[in-house]
Amino acid sequence: MTDKIIITCAVTGSIHTPSMSPHLPVTAEEIAEAAIGAAEAGAAIVHLHARDPRDGRPDQSPEAFEPFLKVIKQRCDAVLNLTTGGSPFMTVEERVRPAAVWEPEIASLNMGSMNFGLFPMLKRYKDFRYDWEPQMLEASRDLVFRNSYKDIEYALSTLNATDVRYEFECYDTSHLYNLQHFWREGLVRPPLFIQTVFGLMGGIGSHPEDVMHMKRAADRLFGDAYVWSVLGAGRGQMPIVAMGAAMGANVRVGLEDSLWMGPGRLARSNAEQVTRARQIIEGLGLEIASPAEARERLGLKGSDRVAF
Repeated sequence: MTDKIIITCAVTGSIHTPSMSPHLPVTAEEIAEAAIGAAEAGAAIVHLHARDPRDGRPDQSPEAFEPFLKVIKQRCDAVLNLTTGGSPFMTVEERVRPAAVWEPEIASLNMGSMNFGLFPMLKRYKDFRYDWEPQMLEASRDLVFRNSYKDIEYALSTLNATDVRYEFECYDTSHLYNLQHFWREGLVRPPLFIQTVFGLMGGIGSHPEDVMHMKRAADRLFGDAYVWSVLGAGRGQMPIVAMGAAMGANVRVGLEDSLWMGPGRLARSNAEQVTRARQIIEGLGLEIASPAEARERLGLKGSDRVAF
């Protein structure tokens, strides 16, 4: 019997800037409403970043997360997943602080350093509200998103004591091998929730062969010790959902990963993307997992043991 498909929704992120879409949630109230709407549409997990409400900059202070964490927890049962990716321009200490303070059920964890090319967006967007937006995109021409072994060890040593589980974000094959290293060292434990990321410049592409390659590599390295999920960046979002779900993967959507619903049409909300992903999954004759089912399958500690 095929496991039910866990939908994760990443509601805002740090890559896209407020000028790129009027639907991108920025304030705590907007992020809370976006997350709750995604959960109501079928997302079992919501993946959360915070932003400065004054200009939309990524904000990785624990205080920026507090207002929406409590609201989301009160109003829905979704699993709350806090980023430790933050922004590629932040230190690992900055990036880990929200998860260290709030002790969520899941925290994301990038599994290797990589080029992180955001600058092609400058060809598609010309009008920006804030000076930092085009400057940040241009700076990515010379950006290496640092996730060294020391950085990953720091995150694990800081967060393991809270009994958090991880969404291991793997942007290329080497990241799977890095994760295997930490597994062999006993610093992470199964089931390993592996989010294979496709189509971001600097990582693996979004061709069907790329998806199959990452699945074959993960099967060989981890056997039955992992739970697989797929994420398609940009226009590859829904094709990757369809391909992954047909192959038995869980899926991630959301405005962090893509602003679009189709050629030339911006997604009006995270919930709209979750609804489309759910339609694809159910159209394949599959079912989506509830938050309770996701907690059981991923071995999570439960919402009663978080610090918010």
